[in-house]
Amino acid sequence: MNEQEKPGFLDRLRTRFPWFDRVMRAQDRYNDCNGNFYAAGITYFTIFSLFPLLMVGFALGGFVLASKPDLLAELENRIRSVVSGDLGHQLVTLMDSAIASRGTVGVIGLATAAWAGLGWMANLREALSQMWLQHKTDASFVGTKLSDLLALVSAFLAVVLTIALTALGDPELMRKVLRWIGLHDFAALGGGLRVVSILVSVLISWVLFSLIIARLPRESVHFRSALRAGLLAAVGFEVFKQVASIYLQSVTRGPAGATFGPVVGLMVFAYVTARLILFATAWAATSAESLAEQTVPPPDPAQITTRLHINEGPGVSGLIAAAAAGAIGALGISRLLRR
Repeated sequence: MNEQEKPGFLDRLRTRFPWFDRVMRAQDRYNDCNGNFYAAGITYFTIFSLFPLLMVGFALGGFVLASKPDLLAELENRIRSVVSGDLGHQLVTLMDSAIASRGTVGVIGLATAAWAGLGWMANLREALSQMWLQHKTDASFVGTKLSDLLALVSAFLAVVLTIALTALGDPELMRKVLRWIGLHDFAALGGGLRVVSILVSVLISWVLFSLIIARLPRESVHFRSALRAGLLAAVGFEVFKQVASIYLQSVTRGPAGATFGPVVGLMVFAYVTARLILFATAWAATSAESLAEQTVPPPDPAQITTRLHINEGPGVSGLIAAAAAGAIGALGISRLLRR
């Protein structure tokens, strides 16, 4: 065997370790389908969607404060007590103007959030479809946007439900529940509550990621193929959350970190989460059962081109050259005969 024909180091590892070959198949699918490009697009629309959502939040807060004058007066008094002078008066005036324009802010925020959310959902669904090697269908523009809007609302409700259920696994909330039922010895239950909260968070993330991987592509796939990939994404997401919390605690201690740390952390969090979801989707799409069910497209049609070459014989120049060559040859032979 030649040196060039020998398998490389990675090829030998893939042959020796099936789990490594499984990881490399998913990584190859992720790279071939431009996973980093789609993850960057998902991150952009995620950050862009936060601003209109903040506008909607401010509008809702304005409606709540407008309906409760006592709460509004107490909030204004606290602002004046904390921030004295003209600055406190300006803050109160700014808050009053924001409450007065709460309807306009809410409408603009909802419209912008819907537009940004549709872009986020379209990018996410396209990325997931690419990981599954699903080709584009000739659907109408209106039908595609309505489908994206339905998927956006479903994903939003699923995320809200996930956050609510994850909050139930918080150790502090569990301590309050235990205190309410009469259990006050938290020393022995501290580690157990932490483990239970992590397990609850992983379980909820598992269901959410499995739904995203199986139902958000343009063409739904079997839920069974997405379960193991969803578990992989849930475990990775929980590990990343623990590391990110430690990172933010260490970064936000300084003044610069307190200013820019949350923004940078949010961007990194969105990007890593998008990459994790897309890699888990590539993992599900390259499983043995998924590859067996994948339809192989027919090869491109072959084009056969016939070429007709006609030999018309020697031309005038060829005849002249042949006559000259014959004359020179005859002259040489005659001189040889005379000698």
